[in-house]
Amino acid sequence: MYNIRSIHLHHIKMTLKTPFVSSLGTVKERESLLVEVRDHQGCTGWGEAVAFSSPWYTEETVGTCRHMLKDFFIPMLLNHQFVSPSEVGKALSVYRRNPMAKAAIESAYWDLYAKLNEMSLSKLLGGTRTEVEAGVVIGMGRVKEMLSQIEAYTHEGYRRIKIKIKPHQDLEVVKEIREHFPDILLMADANSSYTLNDIQRLQALDEYQLLLIEQPLAADDIIDHASLQKSMVTPICLDESITSYHDARQAVELGSCGIISIKPGRVGGLQTSREIHDFCVKRDVPVWCGGMLETGISRAHNIAVASLQGFTIPGDLSSSSRYWEEDIILPEIKVENGRLKVPETPGIGFEINNTALEKFQIAYENFYPDRKFQ
Repeated sequence: MYNIRSIHLHHIKMTLKTPFVSSLGTVKERESLLVEVRDHQGCTGWGEAVAFSSPWYTEETVGTCRHMLKDFFIPMLLNHQFVSPSEVGKALSVYRRNPMAKAAIESAYWDLYAKLNEMSLSKLLGGTRTEVEAGVVIGMGRVKEMLSQIEAYTHEGYRRIKIKIKPHQDLEVVKEIREHFPDILLMADANSSYTLNDIQRLQALDEYQLLLIEQPLAADDIIDHASLQKSMVTPICLDESITSYHDARQAVELGSCGIISIKPGRVGGLQTSREIHDFCVKRDVPVWCGGMLETGISRAHNIAVASLQGFTIPGDLSSSSRYWEEDIILPEIKVENGRLKVPETPGIGFEINNTALEKFQIAYENFYPDRKFQ
């Protein structure tokens, strides 16, 4: 049974090595909200709210996550005792939506529970792999620069490349990449930049043997994606549309996609990620683990999730050095020969780099059961 002494919020800001460009905008600096759950023996579990500073990806932001955690989730959880981390999400379900804020604290409880039971997070979740295949994401840019990046990443062993596309920055780019790299596993992520009026343009992408086209239509849409999928050979992968188990079930039942991207930070945490995975395995729907320009904390959680049997497509699980000069975990996550080792040590399998945490931290708050915060 959990015996939580305190919960701590670490607000950090890190600068990306290279600005990341998509159809939604450009990210140069990455704010994150880290959640630390601590028991009376000093053992800690860590989670991360993967929302951005502004609501360009979803309606949640770092600020809204802090509000929900500070004013609702943390006070309630500090007055509850749990036998299993799977109970945390159920307790939080009394509050509507806010899945990124929920995932931040729920994943911290999973990490702590795994450590207290001397199990790796992967094994606790039911993971079966000792290694997971890594993929990398390339933002929009000049085609020559994108080709150069793909060349470098394939030499590093990455087997799967994902590029960002939008109308009129799609067909020509994909054609050029395919001419230079005919055999790589290639995905295209549209981040909701198309409508059904662009159906012929999307259908034209069928020629290039893409592994999938990710979220071409509106972020909250399932119906139009079903119509689009019926008219295309290339599998549609839903990302932003899937924020819960309910969303995933409806999308599969309606035929809105052939593949689902599971981001624990987007769907409300690890328990929901596992439930979506189990459902998709039963329905023979491939899944993979997406990324959110996270720190190593979320990346470590994602590695554990990606070790489950249904994650058959390489995820957005690149090395820490892909984005950061210095990560906040030790050792930093490193891709070797296109793969990442799944940690076997208790919890997420990484230690916090306290020097880096102190360097990047811009705010800090403590919460205890007998007082709201100090």
